[in-house]
Amino acid sequence: MIFRSILTYVVILFMIFGLTNAGPLAYGICQTGCNSLAVACYGAAGFTFGTLTAGAGIPAVIVACNAGLGTCMVGCIAAGFAPTL
Repeated sequence: MIFRSILTYVVILFMIFGLTNAGPLAYGICQTGCNSLAVACYGAAGFTFGTLTAGAGIPAVIVACNAGLGTCMVGCIAAGFAPTL
């Protein structure tokens, strides 16, 4: 009787672990990495991330940093849907 109870507990425990999906955590970590790269890109160009406003006077290097950030964020979508244990 005790063996059966322990076995049932272990099976349920393994079923719970089998359903674990850490995709949202990986997505958040990926976004943090993308934003860190964008801050570094802005810093290398001599600007501060998040302080420029939209307009015709935005330097091309900032447009390139924003394009890189967008590409990186799109790549994070795969991390968000990937199941990890």
